Amino acid sequence: MSKAKKGIDIISIGDELLIGQVINTNASWMAEKLNNKALPVNRIIAIADTSVAIIEALHNSINSAKLVLITGGLGPTKDDLTKATICDFFDSKLVLNQKVKDHVEEFFAKRGRKLTESNRQQAMLPNNCEIITNSQGTAPGMYFIKNETHFVFMPGVPFEMKSIMTEWVIPYFSEFCNIKARAQKTVMTSGMGESFLADKISHWEDVLPENTKLAYLPSPGKVRLRLHVESENKESAEKQLEQHIQDLNLIIPELIYGYDDEPLEAVIGKLLKEKGKTIATAESCTGGMIAEKITSIAGSSNYFKGSIVAYANEIKSNLLNIDMAIIDEHGAVSEEVACLMANNVREIMQTDIAVSTTGIAGPDGGTDEKPVGTVWIGIATKERVFAKKYQFGNQRERNTNWTLQTALNMLRKEL
Repeated sequence: MSKAKKGIDIISIGDELLIGQVINTNASWMAEKLNNKALPVNRIIAIADTSVAIIEALHNSINSAKLVLITGGLGPTKDDLTKATICDFFDSKLVLNQKVKDHVEEFFAKRGRKLTESNRQQAMLPNNCEIITNSQGTAPGMYFIKNETHFVFMPGVPFEMKSIMTEWVIPYFSEFCNIKARAQKTVMTSGMGESFLADKISHWEDVLPENTKLAYLPSPGKVRLRLHVESENKESAEKQLEQHIQDLNLIIPELIYGYDDEPLEAVIGKLLKEKGKTIATAESCTGGMIAEKITSIAGSSNYFKGSIVAYANEIKSNLLNIDMAIIDEHGAVSEEVACLMANNVREIMQTDIAVSTTGIAGPDGGTDEKPVGTVWIGIATKERVFAKKYQFGNQRERNTNWTLQTALNMLRKEL
């Protein structure tokens, strides 16, 4: 291969990607899997399902990339133009591939479905490509080499693309990208925003060596720190990476809750199981989101007892046993109510710990004293009950997500 060409381009074909009808999850999945195998991605491109757009994208990539991975446009319908365009670009002609024809017929026969003429067309393939078996569907992958650039065309159906990537693309092309050994890990943090976190760890970041890269990946309630180290061998890279993380732990031990995208709810589940404790939730502004997250973890029935979603004040009174006089005096969004919600649901459910949320998610309902984004989160254990006030902002979805993550992190710290 030409030394001037480096890395991988990912091209996603489909008008639905450009109009926002479909999110390009294929490209993000591919990039993650390639990165995990130290196969560097140069760029990700979404293009229209037209011959002009496809040809232009292929020409652009052939000048810079070692490998181009293309998904979409290989279906049996008339709006799928990729195969005809491929023939123009690679000086090919479509011919019947008997092996693929047999596969398509067998695929439909096993499912008791009628084979249509459109499905038979899946076996019409360029005469100068290597066919890649699609074990999950009828449209095969196609592999070409042109001007020392390698091209792999795959269907856009996610599970079909994933099988071709896993079974053929990644194993086959690992040998082509001769880069240094890499070790990487994502440090999961919660409890401090991106800019404040960057200030706190700035000295640590400033002394990272040139072979180490750090990326900040913020989202509501958490910041992921992605570290990767390149070295001459895997052992050296892993040793350096581990030292960087140990140094980071000395600076922000209270903010780090896990590694490699481990969710807070999984960490909480582990802590509850280790300590033999049970949990319940009482939620107002989060509407059951905390309970949903906790119960998304397999085995949560061992520690999660239940939840009361007390959105209306009468539910707070009738089901959580909160005196309406207290709500009238302090308001539903208050320290007093948050503490009572947590403590009372813990007593009702007979658990060791409970969490509560009450707030003004917006966009309406705020006042000068309690603007939109005001949230109280309560924690109750057998030993103590307390609540903390937060001001998250004026955007509803952001407020509920911040409340969810903050409540989970408060639970983690308390446990």
